[in-house]
Amino acid sequence: MSPAANSNTFYSPLVLNIAASEGISMSELATIVGTGNEGRVTKKDILQFVATRGNAMAAPAAPVTATPQLTADNTISTSQPTTTYATGGNVEIIEMDRMRKLIAEHMVKSKATSPHVTSFTEADVTNIVNWRNQIKASFDKKYGEKITFTPIFIEAIVNAIKKYPMINCSLDGNTIILKKDINIGMAAALPSGNLIVPVIRNADTKNLFGPTKEVNQLAFNAKK
Repeated sequence: MSPAANSNTFYSPLVLNIAASEGISMSELATIVGTGNEGRVTKKDILQFVATRGNAMAAPAAPVTATPQLTADNTISTSQPTTTYATGGNVEIIEMDRMRKLIAEHMVKSKATSPHVTSFTEADVTNIVNWRNQIKASFDKKYGEKITFTPIFIEAIVNAIKKYPMINCSLDGNTIILKKDINIGMAAALPSGNLIVPVIRNADTKNLFGPTKEVNQLAFNAKK
């Protein structure tokens, strides 16, 4: 997602590209009623706006009173509470809470530093499912931890990185930074609906019990 200038609303790159090609200003974009998740503007919404643009004047967006900044300790340098701004044109612009601001900052930072690629491969995991079903009771009895599929997949990822170490790199301008440590991010849903990604550090130095314990603990902490 990309931040809109002079607005607390976030728009997808596709929506922003359509807005740019159609000459739609950010203040006009802010007047579009979104039908997507959490009121976000979709491709359908902006194309419908383009089709009916000449029938109404757009209302200006509410001004932003502060721009959050990501500090060295990974916190947002603003203590303002979540505020709802009412605007014309049957539109609401809702300021993100601290957690969403932090997630947005990290998403933008990740996009700027990490090579992005999407690949889909189907795999038959029947053997994994059968193996887990066979050992989950004894694993719980021996270690006191319930084994889920997540640590099994983490171990598979670690083995893949060991075999293809160039996967574990980032970019700094024209410089490739190859990471020697294997740290695995694990998505965890919060009760608020937000999604965080705690990190299992040095995952390659641990056996299956290590990631299992950390996955369970991180998931538990996220829900507290």
